[in-house]
Amino acid sequence: MSAGTFTPRPGAAPVSRMILAQTALETRMLLRNGEQLLLTVIIPALLLTLFSAVDIVDTGAGKSVDFLAPGILALAVLSTAFTGQAIATGFDRRYGVLKRLGASPLPRWALMAAKTLSVLVTEVLQIALLTVIAFALGWSPHGNPLSVAVLILLGTAAFSGLGLLMAGTLRAEATLAAANLVFLLLLVGGGVIVPMEKFPGAVQSVLGLLPISALSDGLREVLQNGAALPWGDAAILAAWAVLGLGAAARWFRWE
Repeated sequence: MSAGTFTPRPGAAPVSRMILAQTALETRMLLRNGEQLLLTVIIPALLLTLFSAVDIVDTGAGKSVDFLAPGILALAVLSTAFTGQAIATGFDRRYGVLKRLGASPLPRWALMAAKTLSVLVTEVLQIALLTVIAFALGWSPHGNPLSVAVLILLGTAAFSGLGLLMAGTLRAEATLAAANLVFLLLLVGGGVIVPMEKFPGAVQSVLGLLPISALSDGLREVLQNGAALPWGDAAILAAWAVLGLGAAARWFRWE
C-alpha cells in the first residue's frame, strides 16, 4: 500500500452539489414551518374549496371553480415566491444566517439560486395539490400546459425579485408585517377571487398592471378560455421580474 492513500483532500464540494444540498435544506425548513405551511398550502386550498362550493362571489357564467382555480394558482405563486420568501429571508438576514452562509464556500449567487429552486419545488407541490382539489370540485381546464408554465415561471421571477428586495432592505419585523399586508391586499384586489370587472374602470386600469393581476388573468385566459400565451400579461410579468430582480441585486443588504 503506497504512502498517502488515506491522505485527506480537503476542499469545497462542486457548486452544483452545494446548490442542491442548500435547496433541499431550504425546502425542508419551509415545509416544517407551520405558519408558512398555512400561508402557502392551507389558505389557498380553503379558499378554492369554499368559494367553489358556496356561491359567495358572482364569477360570471360557467362553474365557479373554472374561474377560481387559475386565480388560486396565481395566489399560490404569490404566497410562496413573495410572501413566504420575503419573511424567511428577512429573518435569515436578521439572525445573521445570510452573513454566515456568505462566508462559507457557497457563493452568494448560489445561495439565491438555491432559494429560487426551493420556491419552485414548493410551487410544484402546491400546484399538484390545488389541481387535485380543483378536479374534485369539477374543474375543466383548457389550453396549453407550456403557456401555463411560462406564466408561472415569469410570475415566480417577478414575485421573487420583489420579495428579496423587501427582505434585503427592511427590518425583519417590517418585512413580516408588509409581506402579509401585501398578500391580503392582492388577494382582494388582484383578480384572484373577485373578477376585475367588479371594480370601477379607473381602478381596473391600475390593478391590471399588478403582477398578481397579470398572472391570474393570464392563467385564466389559458386555462378557462383555452387561449394561447397572453403576451400582454406575460410582458407585464417580465417587466416586474426585471425591475424586482434588478432592484434586489442592487440594494439587497446581507447584514
